Amino acid sequence: MTSPSRPALQPLQGGQLVMGTLALSLAVFMNVLDTSIANVSIPAIAGDLGVSPQQGTWVITSFAVANAVSVPLTGWLTMRFGQVKLFITSILLFVISSWLCGMAPNIEMLIAARVLQGAVAGPMIPLSQALLLSSYPPAKSGMALAFWGMTTLVAPIMGPLLGGWISDNYSWPWIFYINIPVGIFAAWATWSIYHKRESTIIKRPIDKVGLALLLLWVASLQLMLDKGKELDWFNSGEIVVLGACAVVGFIYFIIWELGEEHPVVDLSLFAGRNFSAGVIAISVAYGVFFGSLVILPLWLQTQIGYTATEAGKVMAPVGIFAILLSPLVGKLLPKIDARLVATSAFIIFAIVFYMRAQFTTEVDYLTLMIPTVIQGAAMAMFFIPLTSIILSGQPPDKIPAAAGLSNFVRIMFGGIGTSLTSTLWDRRTTLHHAQLAEHSGPTNPAFGQAVQALTAQGMPEPGALAVIERTLSVQASTLAATDIFWLSSFLFLTLIGLVWMTKPSKSSVSMDASSAAH
Repeated sequence: MTSPSRPALQPLQGGQLVMGTLALSLAVFMNVLDTSIANVSIPAIAGDLGVSPQQGTWVITSFAVANAVSVPLTGWLTMRFGQVKLFITSILLFVISSWLCGMAPNIEMLIAARVLQGAVAGPMIPLSQALLLSSYPPAKSGMALAFWGMTTLVAPIMGPLLGGWISDNYSWPWIFYINIPVGIFAAWATWSIYHKRESTIIKRPIDKVGLALLLLWVASLQLMLDKGKELDWFNSGEIVVLGACAVVGFIYFIIWELGEEHPVVDLSLFAGRNFSAGVIAISVAYGVFFGSLVILPLWLQTQIGYTATEAGKVMAPVGIFAILLSPLVGKLLPKIDARLVATSAFIIFAIVFYMRAQFTTEVDYLTLMIPTVIQGAAMAMFFIPLTSIILSGQPPDKIPAAAGLSNFVRIMFGGIGTSLTSTLWDRRTTLHHAQLAEHSGPTNPAFGQAVQALTAQGMPEPGALAVIERTLSVQASTLAATDIFWLSSFLFLTLIGLVWMTKPSKSSVSMDASSAAH
């Protein structure tokens, strides 16, 4: 919040601007990387600590739950402690918790360290947005968001690749130890540049009831999404209880926060058309996109016979256009309507998923790569304009809360998208398998010929039947995946309507917003 007695701070220049951007981007990269780097290392972690892979997934869930709860608290924490102090404290605590993760002697200690890591990571992403916007002049706010967007685009893709390589060539603790030098440098550089640019501190009482309700419904929802598929969703009493806790907790949370004088989450932000429509658009799109990030490599590895490294290579080129185009989008954004850029992104996403909906079991490497490369262009035009729309017109003291709340909703939708997509894939696979099986069997001439052809090669009949069953399973799984790609293409086209519900704005982040950390 800008103090009346404090003159507005000037944007950074020269070396300070470069160093500040690098430090903030490295902190965000480290944070986002840790949401995905552990995924491919779960088998190694579980084996080393003597637990099942199912227990090992709590390494991911514990981080996600703690992170989801702490992100929307950014606004209140910022007023209480100041943007710069809170950001640097988050980085240093993240470094300490990363060291504790690597040193954990058992699964219980590792999960506890991951809870701490997720909790302290919450304010880092929204505060990095606010500090970056304060570093650039208003005319270059789009460029600031472009640099921020590049790190959030590349890190989720780098995470599995880097995690797999470290687990294969070193040992799993190093997926956490690599944060230590990066975090120490980011904290030092941020403090040296921003310590004189601290925001005004306002001591407000904490909304304890709101915080407890937030913890209840977010943790219940996150656990329900994580365990739902494993426990067959609402056929499980545990999932029913978690779902009820999430719904009831959410309703009471909304009612309480709207009537609270100093709410822990500022829900009044949703009264703004740009904020509400922009947050829904970016969150649903992120959920659809993130779901595909899970399905595509899984399909390649479990059905098409790709190794983890080969699947990673298919996904990696998505970063090429994202990195190349992000600065260009940031430079052009003040001159054109951000809604046009976001619309272009959604159209490209729709085309990408349409191309993937044509995949077959015989898909070749080039056919897999082309939509992945094109998707990078959509990503560059997706995060930056929608983020600028969401933050447009917000007064400086609202920027951290707005950034925190929008990131919170986006992260939650990422989890929802992943869970729903994997469940839908399973159920559509079962359906397609049943339909294909109806046309096989002794009464089907083609089936009989296939069995004869395999037995003629010297294969015993049970082996021939097993080969045909495997072929049916791969085909069913592929048809299910293409169903999801068709649906994703349609959803991206429908989201364009939400984009055009926002108000037009060329320089979407206003003069006030650009001074967010003053």
